[in-house]
Amino acid sequence: MREVQHILRGEKFLRSLNDGRSVWLEGKKVEHIAEHSAFKGTLETIRGLFDTLDDPGLRDTVGFKVEGRDSYAHSSFLVPYTQEQLARRSKSFSYWSNETHGMMSRLSDYARSIITGWYAARGQLKALDPHFESKITSYYENARDNDLFLTTAIIDPQIDRSSNLSDSRIAERFLHVVRETEEGIVVRGAKMIATGAPYTHDFVIFSFLKFDAKDAKHAHVLIVPANSPGLHIVCRESFADGSEHNHPLSSKYDEMDAVLFFDDVLIPWERVLLYGDSEKVLALRANKTANALAFHQNVVRFVAKLEFVTGVSMAISESIGVTGFLHIQEKLGELIGQIDIIKALIIASETQGKHDESGVYVPELSYIHTARNIGTKFYPRAIEILQQVGGGGFVQAPSGIEDFYGPISKLMHLYFEGASVSAEKKVQLLKLAWDLVGSPLGSRHELYERFYAGDPVRAFANQYVEFDKERLIDPIWKLLKDTSKSGPIAVK
Repeated sequence: MREVQHILRGEKFLRSLNDGRSVWLEGKKVEHIAEHSAFKGTLETIRGLFDTLDDPGLRDTVGFKVEGRDSYAHSSFLVPYTQEQLARRSKSFSYWSNETHGMMSRLSDYARSIITGWYAARGQLKALDPHFESKITSYYENARDNDLFLTTAIIDPQIDRSSNLSDSRIAERFLHVVRETEEGIVVRGAKMIATGAPYTHDFVIFSFLKFDAKDAKHAHVLIVPANSPGLHIVCRESFADGSEHNHPLSSKYDEMDAVLFFDDVLIPWERVLLYGDSEKVLALRANKTANALAFHQNVVRFVAKLEFVTGVSMAISESIGVTGFLHIQEKLGELIGQIDIIKALIIASETQGKHDESGVYVPELSYIHTARNIGTKFYPRAIEILQQVGGGGFVQAPSGIEDFYGPISKLMHLYFEGASVSAEKKVQLLKLAWDLVGSPLGSRHELYERFYAGDPVRAFANQYVEFDKERLIDPIWKLLKDTSKSGPIAVK
């Protein structure tokens, strides 16, 4: 009898991408995504991460055994009812993030956490729509049990930010419903910026806008299959580079970003979570259970990225012999402080979490909001410090390591030698650092960390608006009142 070989999850994931999706890059439709140079390195990285769920030594680190099934699912699908279960989710996020040095922010665990949050709060959210509970339960179980890769697309196209939906030029290009059918709704328009779009299975779609009741055709929360007829995934320029020696990060971690064109795409009713009611869509978007679980993943991943930049900065400092300089020590100390601040906020959010109305143990959002907000300032500063530490060394690195084995090999070793490492190792380190500070991938990451959580000015302002200000202000007036009892202050 022929033995049936077990196909690992990573290979299943790659095979699943040959589903007829419409992915566009450099004016051409990509036929075989997993084999294309723009995606191959990234998908090999994701393949390895998916395989951890099949590894007996790792599956309890990254996943959990599904009740009633003899299988494991990624812990982004774990509904935490205890602090220990929340910590298990955190451990899972941390492992995948450390494996990718925090350079891959959309490994599906963020969007999966949104779905998990909506599922966890389904009892509360069924008030928004009588069919919501059954729809989200069915989809959650399907995504969990089939290792579906998910990503979000929630931003509307950047056409004219000074205008709004009252302008027909804008309204017609923002994603909206054009008609209803027995099978579902037909939508037209565009969405951005969908990170991981070419290799996702489904998109979680909703609007980032606050709209009025009259904008009902723009009010929806959808789960859209990536291979939907009429859906076009239009990629930005690829930053992937096949040379791992010259671009060690770009060769493995280029998460592709894309704009989605919906050319009359049919969304089946079972994938339409909400439609036609602006207030209900906004209420679902603001659901604290889903937001707390998803944003928690954001900040856990961010720690790995800060640790990576700090490690590179320290290695550069040692390689050129500047660790004894006070101003370098001060800068490296600042990086360590960044890491500890974000870690402390994560610990605070987990230990001071609360059970919501559904009994789900959710992290304290105030600490997570703070971590996300200051992260928009921390990462650019971390990159600035790395630039200051390495200085002109980053642009002196040769075009490749081939010169170390050519006619000028002796000179290469002589003039590129470091204070504590060989010339070859020093050049490799400089190229790694350049991928962070000077490559297209590095520039994209700095932009991403500034804006992935939305407008940072508005985010900080919202913290102020939503804060319990009386708790801090009342003691001030009480102090002044008590002071006035002692009589007027003499003025000399």
